[in-house]
Amino acid sequence: MWETIGILAAAAVIILIEVPRLIKKKLRKELWVFTILLIVGIGIGIAEGLHWPIPNPLDMVIAVYEPISNIIYGPLKEG
Repeated sequence: MWETIGILAAAAVIILIEVPRLIKKKLRKELWVFTILLIVGIGIGIAEGLHWPIPNPLDMVIAVYEPISNIIYGPLKEG
C-alpha cells in the first residue's frame, strides 16, 4: 500500500512540474504523449509494487525469433 501511495505522490509531483510548462507552451501533442506514458508508468509501477507478475517483453521477442533461429542453425548443429 505504501508503495502505491509513494508512486502516486511522485506522479503528482511530476504532473505539477511538467503539465503547466506544456500547457503554457501550448504543446498539446506532447501533453497527450506525456499523459499516456505517465499513466502506463504509474500502472506498471503500482503493479510492481503490489508484486503482480509482469511479463517481460524479451520473452515475446524470444518466442518470435527462436523458431527462426532453430530453422537456420538447426542443420549447422547436426552436421
